[in-house]
Amino acid sequence: MSRQKNSRRPMAEINVVPYIDVMLVLLVIFMITAPLLTQGVKVDLPLADAEPLPPEVDDPVVVSVNAKGEMFIDVGEGRNEPVEPEIMMTRVAAVLKYRPKTPIMVRGDRSVDYGRVVEAMVMIQQAGAPNVGLITEIPEE
Repeated sequence: MSRQKNSRRPMAEINVVPYIDVMLVLLVIFMITAPLLTQGVKVDLPLADAEPLPPEVDDPVVVSVNAKGEMFIDVGEGRNEPVEPEIMMTRVAAVLKYRPKTPIMVRGDRSVDYGRVVEAMVMIQQAGAPNVGLITEIPEE
């Protein structure tokens, strides 16, 4: 009888192995889903000591956004006239179809709303550009 009493004592330990398994599964799920939830525009921003484009690179297509938020593109007719977003996307897509490695650059006015520049960048990416660059001025010493 004394043997049965010893074997039926309540166990005072907690088995944490199942909790660790659950935590690892949750960690993997969050690691997989976190990048899918973030949205944004991929932009390769230049470093502070950025160099100009090398001469062997094709001439870039420049999309400009003026202070009023109007968009201009330096390809096609009417380079000094504002263009509709659909026309700008069509022209960028046409350039990339024939010269896929052409860099696409955005030049935004200092006083323009940042959201308007981001809209231009999103439209350029929708037209098929893998990367979009920003044009800046060199600060005066």
